[in-house]
Amino acid sequence: MRKRKKTLKLKRSVPHRKSMMANQACSLIEHKRIRTTLAKAKALRPFAEKLVTIGKKGDVHSRRVAKSYLRNDDAVKGLFDVIAPACGSRQGGYCRIVKLGLRTSDAAPMAIVEWVDFAGQEDGE
Repeated sequence: MRKRKKTLKLKRSVPHRKSMMANQACSLIEHKRIRTTLAKAKALRPFAEKLVTIGKKGDVHSRRVAKSYLRNDDAVKGLFDVIAPACGSRQGGYCRIVKLGLRTSDAAPMAIVEWVDFAGQEDGE
């Protein structure tokens, strides 16, 4: 019986893929917008949206679960203090993927991943 594919493997081993998703999610939390390949962006969006759902709960257990995914104290603090409260009224769809076109060096399709609630703001605001 055919099963739906749950994760994009991205031609990486499981530990490499988990650490890459954690690093990209930390960068997304810190900078509010990152530029990456389209395949990585499509893999990052469900990961980041699950983190926001965890962050909206706000209890100690949720912080520990987020820390186990992100492995970065500053990113967990930013998730719970900045990102999750801004997405408080939204029921889902916290991230947006904007396609950019092809990268000049190897023609890889590029995209921007950004938080919907921080779309018009820069880092300093």
